[in-house]
Amino acid sequence: MDSRRIVTLVILALMATSALAQKVVLVELFTSEGCSSCPPADTLLRQVNGSQTSRGQLVVGISEHVTYWNSLGWSDPFSSPVYTERQNAYSERFHLEGVYTPQMVINGAEQIVGSDRAALLHAVEREDAESSRMSLRILSLSVAQNTLTVNFSTSGEMPPHGADLIAVLADDSDRSSVLHGENSGRMLAHVAVARSITRVARVQAAGERTVQVPIPASFQNTQGHHLILFAQTPGNGRVLGTDTKPL
Repeated sequence: MDSRRIVTLVILALMATSALAQKVVLVELFTSEGCSSCPPADTLLRQVNGSQTSRGQLVVGISEHVTYWNSLGWSDPFSSPVYTERQNAYSERFHLEGVYTPQMVINGAEQIVGSDRAALLHAVEREDAESSRMSLRILSLSVAQNTLTVNFSTSGEMPPHGADLIAVLADDSDRSSVLHGENSGRMLAHVAVARSITRVARVQAAGERTVQVPIPASFQNTQGHHLILFAQTPGNGRVLGTDTKPL
């Protein structure tokens, strides 16, 4: 084999490697601005979001604000029943006595108290060592009116019954001046604040697909958003693959 062919093969191999989706550990934080125990968890999520593990996996956070604190002095402007329902589903899956804040769920596989830094780092390390047999990659995004069109690809092994494809549209960051309730007088800062979460498809085979995601009205007059796309075993099970892109 001549040297030019060897160089060509090396370049193609490097291009193929760079095209692979980076492995991701997904951290969901269930929180509320009405909860005095939540700000330390919000801070912890800000610190780990976008960081890399020892194996080079990307940590991607989602801040999901629940509603059951809203009647206790402060109505969280980022809260939605959708996130409360998602947390309830996790509570049933993990056989908990009930929901609580702050709570973190790591890759859909483990739940911890959301402000426990040591528990989070250990959970991320365990997921870091977990060998994923599925890869998810966002190929392109385009916006037309109130719809986001997403072209993505999946590769590797699929679960027997497929996986739910979940799309989260999130603010990069938000700040809120709390006027009442347990955090009255505090300025709270959040990262990766979910503004919508939608099951957009069932993935059953490897390949490329296109899905459309409705854009919430809250995006129209603000800047700094991103899409988090992940495949999850049905029933709020293990997260099999995740990717994220700015809008």
